[in-house]
Amino acid sequence: MKIAKLILEDGTEFVGWSFGYETETAGEVVFNTAMTGYPESLTDPSYAGQILVTTYPLIGNYGVPDTGMGSDGLPLFMESERIHPKALVVADYSETYSHWNAKESLASWLKREKIPAITGIDTRRLTKVLREHGVMMGRIVLEGSVCRCATATSTTEDYGSVNWVEQVSCKEVIRYNEGADKKVVLVDCGVKANIIRCLIRRGVEVIRVPWDYDFNQLEFDGLFLANGPGDPERCEKTVAHIRTFLNNEKVRPCMGICLGNQLLARAAGAKTYKLKYGHRSHNQPVQRVGTTQCFITSQNHGYAVDDSTLPTDWEPLFVNMNDGSNEGIRHKSNPWMSAQFHPEACSGPTDTEWMFDEFVNCLNTVRTGRTESSLLTDQEFVRDGLKTSGISKVLLLGSGALKIGQAGEFDYSGAQALKALKEEGIHSVLINPNIATVQTSKDVADTVYFQPVQADFVERVIEKERPDGILLSFGGQTALNCGVELYQRGVLEKYGVKVLGTPVQAIIDTEDRDLFVKRLDEIGVKTIKSEACSTVEEVQKAAHELGFPVILRAAYALGGLGSGFCDNEEELLAQAEEAFSFSPQVLVEKSLKGWKEIEYEVVRDRYDNCITVCNMENFDPLGIHTGESIVVAPSQTLTNSEYHKLRALAIKIIRHIGIVGECNVQYALDPNSEDYRVIEVNARLSRSSALASKATGYPLAFVAAKLGLGYGLFDLKNSVTKTTSAFFEPALDYVVVKIPRWDLTKFQGVKRQLGSSMKSVGEVMAIGRTFEESLQKGLRMIGQGMHGFVENHQIKIPDIEKSLHEPTDMRIFVVSKALKIGYTIEQIHQLTMIDRWFLYKLKHIVGIDQQLKEYTHLSEISEFMEPSEFKEYLQSPEVALLLRAAKVYGFSDFQMARAVGLENRMKMEQAGLTIRKWRKILGLVPTVNQIDTLAAEYPAQTNYLYLSYL
Repeated sequence: MKIAKLILEDGTEFVGWSFGYETETAGEVVFNTAMTGYPESLTDPSYAGQILVTTYPLIGNYGVPDTGMGSDGLPLFMESERIHPKALVVADYSETYSHWNAKESLASWLKREKIPAITGIDTRRLTKVLREHGVMMGRIVLEGSVCRCATATSTTEDYGSVNWVEQVSCKEVIRYNEGADKKVVLVDCGVKANIIRCLIRRGVEVIRVPWDYDFNQLEFDGLFLANGPGDPERCEKTVAHIRTFLNNEKVRPCMGICLGNQLLARAAGAKTYKLKYGHRSHNQPVQRVGTTQCFITSQNHGYAVDDSTLPTDWEPLFVNMNDGSNEGIRHKSNPWMSAQFHPEACSGPTDTEWMFDEFVNCLNTVRTGRTESSLLTDQEFVRDGLKTSGISKVLLLGSGALKIGQAGEFDYSGAQALKALKEEGIHSVLINPNIATVQTSKDVADTVYFQPVQADFVERVIEKERPDGILLSFGGQTALNCGVELYQRGVLEKYGVKVLGTPVQAIIDTEDRDLFVKRLDEIGVKTIKSEACSTVEEVQKAAHELGFPVILRAAYALGGLGSGFCDNEEELLAQAEEAFSFSPQVLVEKSLKGWKEIEYEVVRDRYDNCITVCNMENFDPLGIHTGESIVVAPSQTLTNSEYHKLRALAIKIIRHIGIVGECNVQYALDPNSEDYRVIEVNARLSRSSALASKATGYPLAFVAAKLGLGYGLFDLKNSVTKTTSAFFEPALDYVVVKIPRWDLTKFQGVKRQLGSSMKSVGEVMAIGRTFEESLQKGLRMIGQGMHGFVENHQIKIPDIEKSLHEPTDMRIFVVSKALKIGYTIEQIHQLTMIDRWFLYKLKHIVGIDQQLKEYTHLSEISEFMEPSEFKEYLQSPEVALLLRAAKVYGFSDFQMARAVGLENRMKMEQAGLTIRKWRKILGLVPTVNQIDTLAAEYPAQTNYLYLSYL
């Protein structure tokens, strides 16, 4: 790769490597905090004239799909027919990609379209510069080229002075879905293809016209104003045509999106202004003015409407919950409305796609002189006080003694809930016999009972303490089962104890497999084909009907206790006997072994506002319990379509079941299509919830407790920024890896094979800016003799192929050994079904290790060379880049010292210090980064930190 620079107009330089088309360019530098959807963003015309910076560091993971056109005249998967940004800037480009729908790499696509791109940039620092200064012009300069400019803006036009809409708009009238009953004129200011798709799906004919076309001469039923790039002041011709439309005696519906919102406002007589750095993300929270309705939206704009300048017959429709800027307007009597955000998404969440339904409703009803659109009628602000008004004492059930199958997650979640109660001045009563917990410490709970979390004991405490409410979802499966029993016995009703948060029936619906499947069938959500059985005979019958292989699960059990895969009758009978020893109900399910396992942490308040705080992808495929697998957050191999399809399903599920607070939704995803199955829903705080909280900085348990007390998400603030709303979805600019730890050697005769039952006794979380860095950090943390992803010579593996196919707690070490002795990615993939992208990354680590071993002469020449000569040698591009790559991708000084042979010449402690000395010569020192929940878009007020070299 050739060295490339991004030079900002204030003179700040960022150095990286070119991976796109090798040319210079200039444009307005903007950042987007989305974690998925780079193909969609690159083809969004709203980025015309801009250099796009992605705050999420790992880009290119799933390649690029077909860029061709469909039979409907629209791109198959893209948002337009070409790439629109002037250039792309990323932290860590993945040269290798893995996805069933990919046709080429991101780099090859960029080169084909002659778009420059840079990788290796500290995009977090760049984002903070743009946040503080505001967006500014920048220039991409390649190594060896003569930069003739004094500043980044020399010989380039100022972004705001160019009519970018004119450059991206169509040049002639285009019709889609001709012959449909309703006709909509779409003013193309840089329209995204998905806007047209959304209209076509709703049965209208779309007449797409150029930005300056006088559409008033046409016959049509409604007007749609599309998104587009640049300053709305440059579109006065469009504004004049819109004003004529608004003044027409014939009133017809109108809807605008993004730039369309600004153009509609200007036509009405309002003013617009430029935002400091704009809104470009998938997690912008907006609230409908005067209501409790909140939405997570996709946005891409640099200008906004000054709603204080709206005429008296217009009013704000939506407001941004973070900075208070306008997010939409409506006319008080006519069917004219707009949104600053993108209801069509693509990329991003689809939570507001219903706005297209509202627009089409207007088309269908306006002929009668009225409209049924809820967006054009006043909505009552429903706020009947806190659900818990009058509650002064709350009982919280802990998890009891720790067991294999859990870590300390329930102590963490319970302590957070108690903190929330204390903040509200509510007297807390805790039942938890586990003394080795934070929640049983002095002053955490007001009253503590070291009693078993069992219905009989809990009833006695209720009788004595007479609490007004009870929290069931903070003590894991133990507390949940106990709460259900108390409810079914009538104890809670007898003493007038309210269940706060998720209703007990919702808990029962998720725990009873029969009810669970029926509930999800009601909303058309796919589940794994299964049968609930209460006898061994029923298990046998179900297995034969489903066909082997099957998986048996014990209902109401923690950590997959009593579960396992069965390939034949003999294994089935043995597993059934074990499962029935833990539960009266056993679930027999069709095996989807080898599918990807994906998790979402979802939050819902009593006003039906929902967010997904974190999604996670298992390194191991389905068949290995998530507690036994390495888990990565956010997901690495899901496209925008897959990510948001599963996200939308998770929200649909939590709403239908009626959960208030937090829940975990687990999916199986076909690695060769978008087909999925819901594995289970946990209507409680879980091990994954604790990981999601620590991975994102979002205090799930604390927020869930507040929601249980009746708050809405819009009432709460982001605890990290202290200024933005708690109704948001964290944007990560790092990657998190959770690695389990086992102590199986302490248990004689135990099988080391990993499966659907959890055996690990703990876990660690590592954070970095590359996957390789996070993984290697985590492997060092678990303390099992690995100093990163390198071969452990002390581990003897007699049959590597068997060990890959039948995973044990040594699995990651086996993969390392296999790569070292020459197994190909495809061979390992076929044996393990681990996604190829993860394997490519592991091979990358092995490759760096092998390169370091070619420099064993470093230790020798450092002794006989003059210090100045050795310094010059270290600074040579070949050596300096290798040492930098080693640190960026997670190699410790110890690893590097061993790789270059320093351990053979000195003690390891001295060897590590020698590597450190070499690093400092090259300026290779780590940066301290904050976890701020919003990828540096807003300053963080708390010190939640990690170290990284990128």
